[in-house]
Amino acid sequence: MEINTGLIHIYHGDGKGKTTCATGLAVRCAGGGGKVLYYQFLKNGSSGEINILKNISNITVMEGYEKIKFSFLMTEEEERETKEYYGNKLKEISEKISIEDYQLLVLDEVLHAVNKGYIELEELLDFIKNKPEKLEVVLTGRDPKEELLEIADYVTEMKKIKHPFDRGVASRHLIED
Repeated sequence: MEINTGLIHIYHGDGKGKTTCATGLAVRCAGGGGKVLYYQFLKNGSSGEINILKNISNITVMEGYEKIKFSFLMTEEEERETKEYYGNKLKEISEKISIEDYQLLVLDEVLHAVNKGYIELEELLDFIKNKPEKLEVVLTGRDPKEELLEIADYVTEMKKIKHPFDRGVASRHLIED
């Protein structure tokens, strides 16, 4: 049996390009007439790709978590709130994809959200197993769990060889944010 749609993509690693790759696929899908749902975990929605994606008619960008900050700066209460927020957001995404006919779902940085415990691995696995059959799903981040690698159809690792950050160069506007 030939499978043409509904595959799972993982873009991971310590290199630059995971979000860029997922965003490019979203633009490609939308440009071909597909309908895309795009959500970023652990980001505040202020990066350049979000600004442009919001202007593409068949891409829906769901609003991110306004209170986001680095996990090492969070109090225990903020960590609990973040976990509750993202658990509810995954349920909201699940409802949205069951009602509307999307061809592509991008869950940017969801792998990191799982690693930090903000999304339970079992919740994400259940989400993927119960998604609409023809929905293509992209997961990005670092250090994917083995169970996710096993169910993925595409796994691409972005490996850092050299990066300006190594020389103390901070994130640059228009390039990294």
